Amino acid sequence: MSATPADATSRDGEPWAAGARRRLAETDAALAARFDAGEDVDRLTRERARAVDALVREAWSLHVGELGSLALFAVGGYGRGELFPHSDIDLLVMADEGAQAQSAEALAAFFAALWDAGFPVGHAVRSAEQCSVAAADDITVLTAMLEARALAANESDIECLRGAVASRRVGSAQRYFADKRAELATRHARFGDTSDNLEPNLKEGPGGLRDLQTLRWMAMRVLGARDLESLIALGQLGPDEYATLDRERSALSRLRFGLHLVAGKREERLRFDHQKTLAARLGHMDDADNLAVEQMMQGFYRSAALVQRIGERLLQRFEEQLEGEAMPEAIDDGFELRRGYLAAHDPEWPHDDPRAVFALFAAWAAHPGVRGLHSHTARSLAETLKRIPAYTDADPALRAQFIALLRGPQPVETLARMARLGVLGRWIPAFAQVSGRMQFDLFHVYTVDQHTLAVLRNLAQFASGEPDERFSVAHTVWPSLRKPELLLLAGLFHDIAKGRGGDHSELGARDAREFCEAHELSEADTALVEWLVRKHLLMSTTAQKQDIADPDVIHRFSGEVADRERLDALYLLTCADIAGTSPKLWNAWKDRLLADLYAATRLALRRGLEHPLAASERIEENRATARGLLREAGHDDAAIAALFARMPAESFLRERPEQLAWQADALAGHAPGETVARARALVEGDAHALRVFVHSPDRDGLFAAIVATLDRLGLAIQHARLLDGPDATVFDTFVVLPNDPQRPIAPAEVESRLVAVLAGALDKVRPARRSTPRHLRHFRIAPQAQFADGADGRRTVLSLVCTDRPGLLADVAQVLRAHRVRVHDARIATFGERAEDVFRITDEQDRPLPAETKQALHDALVARIDGEPNA
Repeated sequence: MSATPADATSRDGEPWAAGARRRLAETDAALAARFDAGEDVDRLTRERARAVDALVREAWSLHVGELGSLALFAVGGYGRGELFPHSDIDLLVMADEGAQAQSAEALAAFFAALWDAGFPVGHAVRSAEQCSVAAADDITVLTAMLEARALAANESDIECLRGAVASRRVGSAQRYFADKRAELATRHARFGDTSDNLEPNLKEGPGGLRDLQTLRWMAMRVLGARDLESLIALGQLGPDEYATLDRERSALSRLRFGLHLVAGKREERLRFDHQKTLAARLGHMDDADNLAVEQMMQGFYRSAALVQRIGERLLQRFEEQLEGEAMPEAIDDGFELRRGYLAAHDPEWPHDDPRAVFALFAAWAAHPGVRGLHSHTARSLAETLKRIPAYTDADPALRAQFIALLRGPQPVETLARMARLGVLGRWIPAFAQVSGRMQFDLFHVYTVDQHTLAVLRNLAQFASGEPDERFSVAHTVWPSLRKPELLLLAGLFHDIAKGRGGDHSELGARDAREFCEAHELSEADTALVEWLVRKHLLMSTTAQKQDIADPDVIHRFSGEVADRERLDALYLLTCADIAGTSPKLWNAWKDRLLADLYAATRLALRRGLEHPLAASERIEENRATARGLLREAGHDDAAIAALFARMPAESFLRERPEQLAWQADALAGHAPGETVARARALVEGDAHALRVFVHSPDRDGLFAAIVATLDRLGLAIQHARLLDGPDATVFDTFVVLPNDPQRPIAPAEVESRLVAVLAGALDKVRPARRSTPRHLRHFRIAPQAQFADGADGRRTVLSLVCTDRPGLLADVAQVLRAHRVRVHDARIATFGERAEDVFRITDEQDRPLPAETKQALHDALVARIDGEPNA
């Protein structure tokens, strides 16, 4: 009888499991020290695998012994002979079914001993026939067994397993390649189909270690190669391509090894919790323009991009190997299609000639049905990259070729291809500097280069002329552009100076001017591109931080824009920029806000800046238009006059006519001073953004109660306007979005909850208690509360900058209430983890706050924001 876990001991009498745990811990500590000293990670993972091999064999000997009918294999990553600090230890026991039954107790003791030792063991016990069936049914099982390495097996066992997973038993190489390629595509899609996110997965994400492993498995199955290096002799991989893949594999492996160490567990995702610690452990140090964590992440993004670039070529070569070459189809004098891929006629292309490279992209753009770039031509392009000059060193003819690409078909797709293949970074060195560059915040979820390409793709969508429900008017503005390529250049350069220190808008504007002048654009065209880059944030900040219902705000903004051409281009660039910053950032509220600013500015420019719209004119226009809408709804003039008399005079200046009509209609049928709550979709048919209107007798704490109620409903306030009505009433209007976009809140639920809450005692209304989300804990911004006098001298302006979190506005409202401060207007702006809110406030007598109140309010706000949320 074999030993049981309880009585299995080592030679010195120590229980085997405890001794194994101790010995592996000692090995891991030594390996961690060597990792910190900079030793090669491949050596460390191999040594760890050998150390585990010895312990597994010991446990096998103690519990199973020399049973010739059983064979033990390491499979999966462990089978490759590499083991990261917290990786799984996958084992396969191969035996016929009779031997499995006879050895069940011994095998149970063996696995139990490994678990007792703390080994993360995954195991399977199968016969050769069962191996074949499992491999045929599940490509993951087949792949794991392709990596099998004998731990306790003889040569016949090894041959038996090899035969069990042979193509004739479990499926052809073609099937394996197709399944693995589909698996790769599915995995990429699961991770957003981009490696450029804030918390990338080192193993499973696009361009990660799993991609390299997949290429190796395909090489084994399709070509019978031992590893990727063997493909060099087979002519499937160039020595330079292999060297690049091996270099990036080492870089990714070092990141993964370090991540396991700092996480203290198996962790494959570079979470915020570990990024700074890992960057420090890898020796990165902050500098003036680039944080240590940003340097580390840029290294990862660049590695992932190179793995994807070369991986695409290799996948195509495997495909050719399986399907064979087809007859080429000429498309012009220089290029042809091979199995749908674009290839150069000349096998020596491009002869180190950059003109031939630009001609390639022109041919590609002219044939939208092309599947991609042929792998041999892609490799030739990679080899000639170093011959492509920066535009500053190029001749006029080459510069003209580049501009022709921008003016030709598919200009955005062409720029994206040039970026992906490394050409754009050679032509514009500043673009290479921001390739893979991330910003350690929650606002920018893509690297600078990927964000730039996202902005360009949004512009291409506007250019298509097809309406996009996310953008209400962008597709109608695009046709008015005089030269669309100028807007593309502005999009290309708008963030190109990120990370250089100084104002990236100013530095980028200089880069843009230099580029335009070098490419011999006219002064008017150059000035437009330069201005757009310099002012690319102007429209966004105006819309989100100022009251665009104020004629003075529109007049100042119109003065900066100055003409319709700039306005059209700036509007389109702003929409594309915000929507290309984060998938979650663009919403119906921002669309409406920018569309309103665009329309108001266009009207101001049409009237002429020397004829600004007076407040009285705006009031009368709004009143007349709202009156017409109410007539259409069935109200007579006497009723309309009575409803208007109950509304604040200022609302006819601040609100749009349709909102005025909606509010007036809501008052109909209610006695003066009766509480009314109404909610409706901001955009018809879209319940995600709501406009909420509350009319109520004015009471202390009303704003705080409304905000707390909306917060408890799971709604985030984007904008608030609070106006005083006749007879001590308030007219409060909010724009809200659900915290969870998957759970929109019905307008009727909002209305009923507000009416119920406001009918009770307001001092009992409190915000929901909740903890700070994990991802926000790593981005703390020291709260700043600043006060200024309002332009009209009647109100105090409170500007608050701090870390955003759920319930923040509700907490702020509670503080304002406690200090007996009245809120008249609020602009709520959130940029990732950063909240930038502006409140126009007074004391209870509607006077600006005195100095002592400002100081007390400042201290209370900072204390509340710095403390536990909703405490």
